[in-house]
Amino acid sequence: MKVSFVSAPKAAPSKSAASSKSVKASGIAAIIAFEKLSMTDGASYFDNLSGGHLSKAAKAEGFKGLSDQSVSLSAPSGTGLARLVLMGAGKASAFDAELFGAKAVKSLLMAGQSTLTLHLEGLELSPDDVARAALGGVLASYRFDIYRTKLPKAKKPSLTHLKISCDDPVKARASYKNVYGPIGEGTHLARDLVNEPPNILYPKAYAKRIKALEKLGVSVEVLGEKRMTTLGMHSLLGVGLGSARESQLVIMRYNGGKKGVKPVCLVGKGVTFDSGGISLKPGNGMWDMKGDMGGSAAVVGAMHTLASRGAKANVIGLVGLVENMPDAAAQRPGDIVTSMSGQTIEVQNTDAEGRLVLADVLYYARTKYKPQAMVNLATLTGAILVAVGHEYGGMFSNSDKVAGQLEAAADSSTEKLWRFPLGPEFDRMLDSKFADMKNIGGRLAGSITAAQFLQRFVGDTPWAHLDIAGAAWKDSSRDPREPSWATGFGARLLNRWVMENYEG
Repeated sequence: MKVSFVSAPKAAPSKSAASSKSVKASGIAAIIAFEKLSMTDGASYFDNLSGGHLSKAAKAEGFKGLSDQSVSLSAPSGTGLARLVLMGAGKASAFDAELFGAKAVKSLLMAGQSTLTLHLEGLELSPDDVARAALGGVLASYRFDIYRTKLPKAKKPSLTHLKISCDDPVKARASYKNVYGPIGEGTHLARDLVNEPPNILYPKAYAKRIKALEKLGVSVEVLGEKRMTTLGMHSLLGVGLGSARESQLVIMRYNGGKKGVKPVCLVGKGVTFDSGGISLKPGNGMWDMKGDMGGSAAVVGAMHTLASRGAKANVIGLVGLVENMPDAAAQRPGDIVTSMSGQTIEVQNTDAEGRLVLADVLYYARTKYKPQAMVNLATLTGAILVAVGHEYGGMFSNSDKVAGQLEAAADSSTEKLWRFPLGPEFDRMLDSKFADMKNIGGRLAGSITAAQFLQRFVGDTPWAHLDIAGAAWKDSSRDPREPSWATGFGARLLNRWVMENYEG
C-alpha cells in the first residue's frame, strides 16, 4: 500500500459546497469523533463543507463517538471525494493512532475506492504517532492472495493508497520513512514467508529468498549439509534425514554499528514443514505445519527492517532450515546424535525436532561470533498454547537484564511476552540413561523443559528463548493489525529490542 502525508485542509466555508465546481468523485475521507461527539478539526471541516449534514446524520443514527461506531454518507460535491466516514475513537485520552489507522483501513479495504485519507489534524499528535497511524493502516492492509486465481470481486481489496492529513507532514513523513515504514515491510515479509506453501518454500528455496537481503547491505552466507557435517552439526542434520530436501544454515550479517563492537545474534527455527517425522503428527491440521518456520521468518523480517532503516548496530541473524519428514532414512526414536557442542542427545521423540535444530545453531552463534546477547525464536511447543493461548509469546531467559529489555520492547512494539521460570528442578527432567540428555522432558512443564534443553547450548552468553507457537499464526484475531493466519510476530519486537538497547 502506498503511503503519503499531506497538510491539513484550510478552513472550510460555513455553507454547503454543493455549488462548487463539479469534479469526478473518488476516494474516501475518514474523520475522527471522540465520545460525546467531540468534533475534531477534521470533523468540523467536513461538517461545515456538507452544510451540517454530517452532524445531522450522526445524530440521526445515534452516533456517540464510541470506538465501534461509524457513520457513512456521500461526500459534498466539489470535494473530489466519493464518501465521508465519521469513525468513533472512544475516549480522547486513550486514543491510539496506530490502532485507529488499522481500524480505518480494515473497515474500508474493500469499499470500492482506491484512496483513503485519514484526517488526524488538530489532535496534537507527535510525528511518531502520525507515522504509527500509517503503520497501523499498512499492517491492516496485508493480504496473501497470490495463489487465488478466482477471487470474487467482492473479496478483492480496492484500497491501494493511504493518505494521512496532519499538522506536520514533513516530520511525520520522515518518521515513517526512517522507522515505521521499514517495520511494516519487515512484518509483511515475515507474514509472506510463513504463508508460503511448503512445496514452494523448502530449505534451499528459502535460503535463496533470504539472499535478497543483500540488496539492503546484509551479507548472506549459506552453509549446506557438507559444511554442516564438517562442523559436527549432527543434531540439526538428523532432523532432515528423512527429507529429499537438503538442510541449510543461513547467516545474515548486518554491520551498522561501530567496528569492533560485539554483535547481537538473532536465531530462528526454520522447519519449513513438520510432519513429526517417525513420531508422526495426526493428519488433521497437519497442513498448518508449513508455519513451523515462524521463528526464522521473524528473524528474516527483523533483519530486513534493521537494514532498511539503517540501524546503528551490529546484528547477526542465523536460521536453521530443515524439513522433518518420515522416510526409510529418517531419524528414529531411540537414536543418539552428537551435537556440534560434543554433547550427546537421545532422540525420544522426532516431533521435538525444533530444539535439535536450534541446539547446533545456538552453539555455532555463541562460539563463532561471541555475541553480547542472543535471542532465539521458535514455534517450539504446543504446551505454550495451553499456557498463554495466542495472545503472548512465552519468554525464558538466563539473564534478568535481557529479559527486562525484551519485556520493555514487547510493551512498545505491541508484541506481548510472558516470562516463565527456568531451574535445575526442570533440568533434571531431561536426564537420559544412555546419553548426556534426551530431547523431551515428559508431559509436565513441556515448554520449560524445552527451554532448559536449549540453555545447555548457550553457555554463559546472555540469552532468551521466545516460544511463539501460539502467536505466530492465528485463525482469527480481534486486532485489526493482524490478518487471519500468519501474524509475522517477532519481527517488530526484535527490531525494537535492538533499537532500544544496542544502537549507538
